[in-house]
Amino acid sequence: MSGVTEAFDAAERAMWAGRAEAYAASFGRLCAGPVGALLDAAGVPDGGSEGPAGDSAESSARPYVLDVGTGTGTAALAALERGARVCAVDADAGMVAAARARGVAAEVAVLPELPCPDGEFDVVLGNFTLNHVGRPRAALAELRRVLRPGGRIALTLWGARRGAGQGLLGRACGAGGAVRPRDLPRMDPAEDFVRTPEGVAGLLHEAGFKSAECTELAWDHRTTVEEWWGGVAAGLTTVGLVMAAQDARTVVRIRREYERLSARFAVGGGELALPHCALLAHGVA
Repeated sequence: MSGVTEAFDAAERAMWAGRAEAYAASFGRLCAGPVGALLDAAGVPDGGSEGPAGDSAESSARPYVLDVGTGTGTAALAALERGARVCAVDADAGMVAAARARGVAAEVAVLPELPCPDGEFDVVLGNFTLNHVGRPRAALAELRRVLRPGGRIALTLWGARRGAGQGLLGRACGAGGAVRPRDLPRMDPAEDFVRTPEGVAGLLHEAGFKSAECTELAWDHRTTVEEWWGGVAAGLTTVGLVMAAQDARTVVRIRREYERLSARFAVGGGELALPHCALLAHGVA
């Protein structure tokens, strides 16, 4: 593993540490948007809750799902509500605690090394996880390892194309005179991949998945001016790291520009409708 990759992974861990509540109140709500489509792509049937695993003789027939990079447990909880058996992992202990508080069986684990036997799961979910690992190919190889033959993987991730509302905070930073820190971590170019439907499908094929497909999702994320600002103010995402590096006067200018630019997305009742795009990929082990 290169020093660039080590720096990227360390920065990702530090960015989310202790920020589960801020994530849940801001970007967590955004990332919940495609969860239904993610479960559909993974083939998790909507059979209704069956109760905890082992409560009935039918437990073994229910799909066993791993939600990797679970965050506060939104995708895992949705799979549970469909009647699946679910195990969830996340690299951050605070996120794991938040997922457990919602009734998800979660534990701390860091890709690309999972404490799971070969072929243990019927389904692997990764809701906006692949963007945050420094070795995506090694991560996919590990996810294939823990899937049974014929098991399905489904992933969402941010792609190259962005919705009109997706760059709102970045544009506000630019208009406010923010200077990007020189030491902002980046993925090693040798580990990076083409973030298009074709590129991500190819990445799954490269990792050994069959029938790999990737499509684009588009949706309007409903939020408010304060809620959307709250995530970056807490230091979340790359824009949050940029904001954290600015002096107080620059942050005031960024906030002023943000309020001005967000007006075009106002839909009444104090809400914003921010158009977003993401990629949804799936394949078979």
